[in-house]
Amino acid sequence: MNEAGAAVPELAILIGLQGSGKSTFYQQALSSTHVHVSKDNFPNARRRQNRQMRLVEEALAAGRNVAVDNTNPSPAEWRPLIEAARRHGARVVGYWFAPDVPGSLARNAARTGKTRVPDVGVFATLKRLRRPGRSDGFDELYVVRFDGEGGFDVQPLAEEAKE
Repeated sequence: MNEAGAAVPELAILIGLQGSGKSTFYQQALSSTHVHVSKDNFPNARRRQNRQMRLVEEALAAGRNVAVDNTNPSPAEWRPLIEAARRHGARVVGYWFAPDVPGSLARNAARTGKTRVPDVGVFATLKRLRRPGRSDGFDELYVVRFDGEGGFDVQPLAEEAKE
């Protein structure tokens, strides 16, 4: 709630490799409360980033919660999303899907059609993938793991010690 007692919208950023469970997590945990925005929903569109940002901005302007379901591997992807959230007074929550390369490759291999990403794409994302921190502009961060029963275990993401 803000000072006027109105609900504050939330921007959820899902961060992880292809096949890490992000879309399934969205369906199970966020679909009833958050608008789904993913570049996968407009694969042939030009200027996909512009389209994604327009949808995020529109939802936040309407006071709706938004979940951005892409790999979002680095601050280059988080920064414009976080800036949009701040313009609309929204909270920013990150969901970190720690890399499990064998698991991601196996789940990706089970996909069909355009949903399957070439393995080289998973490895290219892995090279760019960075664990988020509060200093990146997130209000809350969680680590998401499979629970072994078809669901997910979500825990606060502890800050890494500075060396």
